[in-house]
Amino acid sequence: MSRKYFGTDGIRGRVGEHPITPQFVMHLGYAAGKVLASGSSDMRGERTGVLIGKDTRISGYMLESALEAGLIAAGIDVYLAGPVPTPAVAYLTRALRLQVGIVISASHNPYEDNGIKFFSGSGTKLPDETERAIEAELDNPMQTNASDGLGKAKRIDDAVGRYIEFCKSTFPAEMNLRGLKIVVDSAHGATYHIARNVFHELGADVVAIGAQPDGKNINDGYGATAPANLQKAVIEHKADIGIALDGDGDRLIMTDSKGQLYDGDQLLYVIARHRQAQGTLHGGVVGTLMTNLAFEHAMQKLGIPFLRAKVGDRYVMELLQQQGWQLGGENSGHIICLDKHSTGDGIVSALQVLQALRANGQSLADATGDLHMYPQVLINVRVADAKACLASGKVGAAVAEAEAVLDGKGRVLLRPSGTEPLLRVMVEGEDGRLVKQCAEGIAGVVRGVA
Repeated sequence: MSRKYFGTDGIRGRVGEHPITPQFVMHLGYAAGKVLASGSSDMRGERTGVLIGKDTRISGYMLESALEAGLIAAGIDVYLAGPVPTPAVAYLTRALRLQVGIVISASHNPYEDNGIKFFSGSGTKLPDETERAIEAELDNPMQTNASDGLGKAKRIDDAVGRYIEFCKSTFPAEMNLRGLKIVVDSAHGATYHIARNVFHELGADVVAIGAQPDGKNINDGYGATAPANLQKAVIEHKADIGIALDGDGDRLIMTDSKGQLYDGDQLLYVIARHRQAQGTLHGGVVGTLMTNLAFEHAMQKLGIPFLRAKVGDRYVMELLQQQGWQLGGENSGHIICLDKHSTGDGIVSALQVLQALRANGQSLADATGDLHMYPQVLINVRVADAKACLASGKVGAAVAEAEAVLDGKGRVLLRPSGTEPLLRVMVEGEDGRLVKQCAEGIAGVVRGVA
């Protein structure tokens, strides 16, 4: 049974359009509640309760109320955390021994979008079978429990403080950030009242930007997907480091004192290399199909096992669990440190990078000096049928020709978009000129057969 509503990162869409409507979301809450109440799910929790957190989108009020109503109608107690990052919901669900955590967020998307994402009682994404059970329940009409079988709602007043203390606990007790000036960009999102406090309480001099949400400005010109204002602020304030998070706080990009950007691959390299030197790297590192080839070569040089998962932090997590490893991530800035948290966390990941820099007395430029990123060209080609294009002999021949030209010093990746009628053509390698030439050549062939 394929999933009808759940994608790789929950249910997401434009507010007011199915399925992101109050009617559907109330039914979704009810369906999830019935699955919980039935005891057919394997979601761990010592009491039947669901935590709801949200980012700063104006639609969060409406969707929170709809979820709350649906869950209570199914007899489930609801715990409201208010605006908190996605990883905070994962942590609080686990800490409060609840069965499920629900995040209302569309991550790095504009405010017109929103979504619903579920966490299990162990703070990880829901198993596929549980999502399928919820979808099956959605086919049944809502039948509100009798009054003596309704759930109740309670607000968690100390949710923010609990999560701040958790983040700080992932940084060594014998270490501090005194003497560092850090610009923290919260994307006007869910970390606006949290991130700056974490770094400040660890001793840093913090300049906060992107920390004035109005319900409509989330990710608008600020945050990990729009770092220009962070780069500008770092230089203006003569800061040592810049940290940019996305709207729901699970993605991280950083800059050095010159405003130079460092993506997820580079930050993951800093953490992995430090952990290897300290003897705390358990197993290897997981990247994705989009991880820069230079990162893979750097892992080989260090003798660190490396595997690629499909694109998406869900798949990185799955491969880490299969291998029994702890460290992985994406070049987009999702970094997972399973010895620190059960899911990707931008603040916690930033602290792991800062720990490495402080321990070694290095800047970001110093710590990544041995990692020479390869030029990468990505071309999106609009197609009617991506699978047919991938099966085309002409496209296959074009890929083979490009691989021969790169001569083992680069790689080619073609993959369909999961949300649009596009085939993504990615080529990377040591020679930027050849990379561009190969990417354009393959894209041209794809257009010819599309």
